[in-house]
Amino acid sequence: MSVQTDNLINTGKKGIKRLLFSRTAVIVLLLIVQFLVLLVLFGRLRRYLPYTYWGITLLTLLSFIVIVNRKGNPAYKLAWMLPILLFPVFGVLFYVFLEYQITPKIINRLLLNLDEEMKDYAGQDEAVRARLRDTSPETANLAHYLYENCHFPVYDNTQVRYYSCGEAMYGPLLEELRRAQSFIFMEYFSFLDGKMWSSILEILKEKAASGVEVRFLYDGTCSFSNPWHYADTLEKYGIRCRAFNQIRPILSTVQNNRDHRKITVVDGYTAFTGGVNLEDAYINAEPRYGYWKDNAVRLRGDAVRSFTCMFLQSWNLYTKKKDTDFSAYFPKPLPLGELLSRFGETETRDGQGFVIPYADSPMDSIHVGESVYMDIIYNAKRYVHISTPYLILDNEMVTALTYAARRGVDVRILMPGIPDKPYAFAVAKTFYPELLEAGVRIFQFTPGFVHAKNFVSDDEKAVVGTINMDYRSLYLHFECAAFFSHMDAVLQVEQDFQETLKSCVEITPQLCRREKLLTRIGGRLLRLVAPLM
Repeated sequence: MSVQTDNLINTGKKGIKRLLFSRTAVIVLLLIVQFLVLLVLFGRLRRYLPYTYWGITLLTLLSFIVIVNRKGNPAYKLAWMLPILLFPVFGVLFYVFLEYQITPKIINRLLLNLDEEMKDYAGQDEAVRARLRDTSPETANLAHYLYENCHFPVYDNTQVRYYSCGEAMYGPLLEELRRAQSFIFMEYFSFLDGKMWSSILEILKEKAASGVEVRFLYDGTCSFSNPWHYADTLEKYGIRCRAFNQIRPILSTVQNNRDHRKITVVDGYTAFTGGVNLEDAYINAEPRYGYWKDNAVRLRGDAVRSFTCMFLQSWNLYTKKKDTDFSAYFPKPLPLGELLSRFGETETRDGQGFVIPYADSPMDSIHVGESVYMDIIYNAKRYVHISTPYLILDNEMVTALTYAARRGVDVRILMPGIPDKPYAFAVAKTFYPELLEAGVRIFQFTPGFVHAKNFVSDDEKAVVGTINMDYRSLYLHFECAAFFSHMDAVLQVEQDFQETLKSCVEITPQLCRREKLLTRIGGRLLRLVAPLM
């Protein structure tokens, strides 16, 4: 049997495994069970049909009253009403089971405790916030929101380097790992055996053997594509490893909350984040959906402290063996010029701007990722340019985008030309007509898939991180990003956006009308339950 045939068989097995443990499989199974139970009940309760009818009607009404009056996104509430209306009894039971669990409250309490323990390591320098207020009052307001509500400080004394694709980030990442002298922290949504992971793993093994503390944290869904106990394998190499929220064959709302972050921290002075996972497709070493367009940033300086906090919080969340002393991971801050000289670099205007690393957790009621995006849109004066692989919006985001376009702001959205999830792409296209009518311009990247998640506005501010414009990223996943302003990296993000547009086709109302009928119908139907997908 050929290697290619073996790969196809293994891929097929992984695909079946993913399907069996997916949300879709669970929902389909529950619907089938409900249908069969209803058939049995209908046969046995025919004599009591009027009472059954009124009982179900009352149950549905009470459920709607509870849902409408609960705190939360209206689109999410509406999406729940449909299954309850169609399948009253089991729909209500399923809603109660998922929405009234104690585990998210416990996890949020743990996060708050960890945040309190690390406050002293990432505190706000009021002189920096005062300088930001003098430079940009509107950005100072955002900084106030992020620190007072979520404890994410604004920093200066930080250099930001922007990488316009995964392969551009790959070399510098390896170089920083090789330079590590004290510790390496890596937190990633996914990794897969291949050129990228093999080269990283070799460095991690060497560093661990030389006495550098190496920790690797990956999301539990990686157990679909890697051995179930892969963490044990890495531990044998001296690499401390944990799976975040390990996938288990049980029905739980917590299984829906994945660690979508991508973070590398080296020695407390350097950090990476962005859309790039540790797989060959992300550096275009393995073709997948055409050319894979991604991006990332590298930070040096004070702002790295917040990424260190994010990692340590995630590391200590799903384990009984928690850290008790964090001081070794927060080295003394150095003037940027002195720090850069250690790396053979010179200080640039980047160190004079402002950086706010931030994270988002699905366990609280503060939607940080969406709030930052909305702040940028509403404060834009000339333009807002957005790259995102998914476009599944709530009413508030649609209102913000269309309002910005109607008041004369140049709003452009860059989307994939070759999607990785056809069903999500079909839902995204249902938003096109409304956005286009308001003056929002939409472009599709014809060479392949756009995985970059970034905002850039007015040559002044930008965000690069892990946060997609869909419900999963904005409400259900653990995410992270870096907001930066008044530095050269902002202009680099915009330059990359303009360069990418040269390989795009602009979507027009005419193109929307020529969309396949099946795609349009499927997208409209899926949009009904988009927040639950």
